[in-house]
Amino acid sequence: MDFFSSNKKFGILGGGQLGKMLLTATQKWDITTYVLDPNKNAPSRFFCNFFKQGDFKDYDTVYDFGKNLDLITFEIEHVNLEALLKLEEKGVMVYPSPRNLSIIQDKFSQKKFYQKNNIPTAEFVFFSKKNELENALKNNIISLPFVWKSTRLGYDGYGVKVIKSKKDLSKISDVPCIIENLIKFSNELSVIVCRNPNEESKIYPVIEMEFNKLSNQVENVICPAQISNQLRIKAKKIALKVSKSFDHVGLLAVEMFLTEEKEILVNEVAPRPHNSGHFTIEGSLTDQFEQHLRGILNLPLGETNLISPSVMINLVGPVGINGKFSFKNIKKILKLKGVNPHIYGKKETRPNRKLGHVTILNENIIKAKKIATKIKETVKIISK
Repeated sequence: MDFFSSNKKFGILGGGQLGKMLLTATQKWDITTYVLDPNKNAPSRFFCNFFKQGDFKDYDTVYDFGKNLDLITFEIEHVNLEALLKLEEKGVMVYPSPRNLSIIQDKFSQKKFYQKNNIPTAEFVFFSKKNELENALKNNIISLPFVWKSTRLGYDGYGVKVIKSKKDLSKISDVPCIIENLIKFSNELSVIVCRNPNEESKIYPVIEMEFNKLSNQVENVICPAQISNQLRIKAKKIALKVSKSFDHVGLLAVEMFLTEEKEILVNEVAPRPHNSGHFTIEGSLTDQFEQHLRGILNLPLGETNLISPSVMINLVGPVGINGKFSFKNIKKILKLKGVNPHIYGKKETRPNRKLGHVTILNENIIKAKKIATKIKETVKIISK
């Protein structure tokens, strides 16, 4: 289906920074775009052809938004699944598949999918209520420490807690959850795969993620991952298996643990452009946003070769600041070689909210990490 300079209508559920960067690619190709987001000041608002303010979790809102479109994608998993399935029945193309989304939206379903398809993942136990978990701990069915994960609505570190003592149980909600043993891992990895409906696939280099211990958000993304070539090959092989098992169309970010015993375990997936793939904008021949478009529009996929090794850091709202804000010292980091800041255009901050990112290109990863540290020390987010 030809979307170039045509009357075809392309919709995105979600108008955050991922939508904004996806729209950059559609503008390059002259694709008519529609965006739905509850925030009237969403970053995507001024980058699409038509913007609708509304709740992408509401059935009627999503159905009304999509019924006259030709293709819909999303930048966040927490959208109304039933509306997408109904739109698909009516002939609207929806990529990635709503059926895959139904699995991915629920961490318990996602973990069972990995087991069924012989994909390596950490062992887990499901609990429908908090008191079931507490009784299991009391009766030594499970033991401390463990990782608690809400089965639904987890995002950007939310819905995940490391439980080291009985006192920590006060931190968790009374919702369906899974628990996993606290894995001793040496690295957290991510591999981004893209497939189109013709089953052509492309895979990006394995990257390494360093997480903030307090917020559980990605703090540094290092590309390529500083692991052996043998482990890179193994990680890519697992990521391709995951993508093929889902019969996925579009981008799929596969997050993994590399254990101290050099075993690779799949943690979870994201069926969309991903924070770990931002390095591709400057660092790869084809960036992840254009690649996602190529995949869902059934176009030939672009090459994923690296232009340069890189380190990406997130610019997030500091603890203690809420509301209107401004960046301080962005001009200073523009003087640094290989530095590429991206400001998302959000109007308000809150603790740990992603407000931008910076990619540092450098042939020497150690030097790139030193520049990243300097940027973190230089850039400030302050109240207006």
